[in-house]
Amino acid sequence: MSDSVPDQAPPPFEHVTEDWQRALCVVAHPDDMEFGAAAAVARWTGQGKDVVYCMVTSGEAGIDGMHPSEAKAVREAEQIESARIVGVDGVDFLGLPDGILEYGVPLRRAITAAVRRHRPDVVITNNFRDSWGGRNLNQADHIATGKATLDAVRDAGNRWVFHEQVEDGLEPWGGVSQVWAAASPDARHAADITATFDKGVASLRAHRAYIDGLGWEDFDPAEFLEGMSRASGSRLGVAHAAPFEVFSMGWGD
Repeated sequence: MSDSVPDQAPPPFEHVTEDWQRALCVVAHPDDMEFGAAAAVARWTGQGKDVVYCMVTSGEAGIDGMHPSEAKAVREAEQIESARIVGVDGVDFLGLPDGILEYGVPLRRAITAAVRRHRPDVVITNNFRDSWGGRNLNQADHIATGKATLDAVRDAGNRWVFHEQVEDGLEPWGGVSQVWAAASPDARHAADITATFDKGVASLRAHRAYIDGLGWEDFDPAEFLEGMSRASGSRLGVAHAAPFEVFSMGWGD
């Protein structure tokens, strides 16, 4: 007789709130949104919501066989096209160095300025946990960017933090209700992307030079995204879903 305890099914997801109008997506690199969350963006732009992308770097160190100066131009162009596919017209590139981002004041300052400039209701970043659920280690740029984004959202509402921005005309913004970390292994929420899954796939395919540069000859964007979206969908009660870890910014929330 075995003493082992049968595996319990993971708890169901709750759908993320959609009672907002403006979102700012802050991630480290071009392609970070496309590896899981872009289909959710397509859902929201289809609802008439305003979504802006903010790339902390231009991903210039991401293609081994291409000099960073060339890769920067290629990857920015691919990101702009990828964003267009899911209904995003605005893409900011902050220009920080790819591959060597460090959590700290300079990164918080740059993201705070973006939050004050765009004045979103919700901020979306990428998974910043140490791993992707214990299987693969996360990348340092993702971890630094996600942690700095959480702090920058709070910084943005305090006029005495990075006050030089206020003096230059960027008014404080404390209107962000939640920060969502896409694809977090600690996700408890998700968005139904059944109707927009194909747009998410197309947006990932738009990063052709990057995918080719990685040497992923047999990489199938649809197959890759489906692995996560179907598992998440089963926890939300739909065919496809994008998971998010939700952080409330208000006291006591």
